[in-house]
Amino acid sequence: MQTPIKILGIDPGLRKTGWGVIEVRGNSTKALGFGVIPSDAEDELGIRLNALFQGICGVIEQFHPGEAAVEETFVNKNPGSTLKLGMARGVAMLAPAFKGLPVFEYGANKVKKSVVGVGHASKDQVIMMVSRLLPALGPITSDAADALAVALTHSHYRNFEKLKAIS
Repeated sequence: MQTPIKILGIDPGLRKTGWGVIEVRGNSTKALGFGVIPSDAEDELGIRLNALFQGICGVIEQFHPGEAAVEETFVNKNPGSTLKLGMARGVAMLAPAFKGLPVFEYGANKVKKSVVGVGHASKDQVIMMVSRLLPALGPITSDAADALAVALTHSHYRNFEKLKAIS
């Protein structure tokens, strides 16, 4: 019997950071929890980033995942928005590392292709496929679905990523 692994998937965002935790045991995968960590747009940037950090650390303390996977962000047309999103992504990578978890990164197209089969899938397609792959979820937001899709992608690629990190 294989030892289960819990994987935290994170879809970073400054307004809303999606998270999802799955447990993988052999070929069986189930969702343990998912949600969104919000930050108040009225707050200063440092306060907002701290809210994301504290929220992610809280999820880690609640579910005790063994690994984390973060979606890589794409560049927006607005340089200021891109910079702020990059800061949120940095926090999304820092929090699990701070808690001692290995952190892996996956591009949005790789995540969509892994879960939906198409690299440029729509948000609705991702939500539908995540709901089919993890049927006990119930209603789910696109941010949480994206985070679960990142976790599912890591569950498919994790052994390859570990080997790549060693070499």
